[in-house]
Amino acid sequence: MSHEFEMSLMGELTFFLRLQIKQLGNDIFLSQSKYILELLKRFNMDGSKAINTPMSTSTKLDLDESRENFDQKTYRGMIGSLLYLSATRPDIMFSVGLCARFQVDPKLSHLKVH
Repeated sequence: MSHEFEMSLMGELTFFLRLQIKQLGNDIFLSQSKYILELLKRFNMDGSKAINTPMSTSTKLDLDESRENFDQKTYRGMIGSLLYLSATRPDIMFSVGLCARFQVDPKLSHLKVH
């Protein structure tokens, strides 16, 4: 390829599109831990309690019209960021998809579901 295109060697790839890349021998590991920390700070959730397992598949969410509204722009930003995060964390896909259904009229209860 170097005969056809001008190329330069910049070293081993370690970070690309918010994916941390670690190469060990023949193995490549992808992580988004830095991105997760940035998200927690961005949405003021860096003091939140961590849980080991994602939302149960038996959890039911509804429109919850009697509850307090949550800012739609912020909620959509959270959902979009979490959808990008699911590239390396397929275990959260169900939870994010369930919460994404309520982007039109998010309630505080949709934010705090677990």
